[in-house]
Parts: sequence; C-alpha cells; structure tokens
Amino acid sequence: MRSKMPAITALLPMRHNSERVLGKNYRPFGDGRALFEHVLSNLLDCKNINKVVINTDSAAIKDICINKYPSVIIHDRPKNLCDGHIAMNEIIMNDLQQLDGEYFLQTHSTNPLVKSKRFDEAVEKFFENRQSYDSLFSVTRLQTRLWDQLARPLNHNKDILIRTQDLPPIYEENSCFYLFPRGTIEKEKLRIGKRPMLFELNKLEAIDIDDEVDFEIAQQLFMIGNS
Repeated sequence: MRSKMPAITALLPMRHNSERVLGKNYRPFGDGRALFEHVLSNLLDCKNINKVVINTDSAAIKDICINKYPSVIIHDRPKNLCDGHIAMNEIIMNDLQQLDGEYFLQTHSTNPLVKSKRFDEAVEKFFENRQSYDSLFSVTRLQTRLWDQLARPLNHNKDILIRTQDLPPIYEENSCFYLFPRGTIEKEKLRIGKRPMLFELNKLEAIDIDDEVDFEIAQQLFMIGNS
C-alpha cells in the first residue's frame, strides 16, 4: 500500500442494522466471506491507499476486523449517528475529527465488484489533474431516452428519433466511491466539491446492493468473475 501519491485514507462506514437486506454488511457473500470483507480486502490491496478506517456500531464487524484485519482502524460510531436517516457527510465528519491527513476516499461495503485497480486508477487520475479538479466521484454512463414525471423529454427531442448510442451521455452518480480533500468536507459539508472530476465505471462493476435481488445478482456476477 505504499505509493508516491499523497497519503490517502480510505473510509468504509457501516451500520450494524440494514433495513432492506438484513445483516447485509456481514452476511456471507460469494466465496463465503462477509460482504464487507470483499471491499475491505480490495482497499487493503490498493497501492495508493495508506490506511483504512471503518466507522461502525457493529460488534460483528469489529470482531472480524480484530481477528482478520488488525491494520484496520475502527471508529466506534456514536449512538446519535446510528440512525439510517443520518447523512453520510455527518459520518465522514465524525471520522475526520479523529484523523490526520488531507485526502480521503470514501466507499461502501455494498459495491463488492469494484476492484483495487479501479480505486488506484481513480486516485492517479485525480492527482494527475489536481490543478483542474477539487474532488472526484464515480459515475455510470447513461445513453437512453429519459423523461420526467410529467412525460417531458429530458435529454432528447421526441420529434427527432435518433439512436440511443448517438445521444449525448448523461452520468449517474453511482455512489461507489468519492475522493476529496479535508477542506471540501469541513468547509462545504459535502463530499463533492465545486469542480469535481467524473470517474466512469461500467454497469457491472458499479452494481450496488440495495435489496435482495441486487444481492443475488451481485453474487452471481462475482461467481462468474471468479470461476
């Protein structure tokens, strides 16, 4: 995990309880390891990440880390930040109050198909263009006809039918990861600055586990990719 890049601290926040997929963060996934271990292992394998911090209220997650990943820093999540409606920026602020360092990469346990090389590529691309951008976040390209709730076209002229692959791309914030300096989150209370860089992931690697169907799809993709 050594690199010539500025020191990067990875933040992997997790709650014990999950509303839509019970116990998903520590539920066996793919090869039998807990779901969060897949993302954690990928972070630990990154050459551009210096340390990993897990902010959690879960005894189960803490026990796994103590026994298998002793280098991981554990932050006990305060009770007032355990509710599912608490904004992620509040969790990040809690972490930064306990950490030194200038640059942070925040990701989720629910994106198990993002590999180490993709985190490293994002960090390298950001610092190669640091003078032009103040933050980075991952996106997924969309080239499809979009409509609002009043059936108004958002990104195309309904009277001129062109191929979807010829539409100007629109990018979805896929929440896989965010890279930002300390100042952005402390001053703006946001992970995304005023001049963000978009880092594109394909649809398969960007899959996010929100419900049981997502869990099963991600697991099948993992098994195919590791067969």
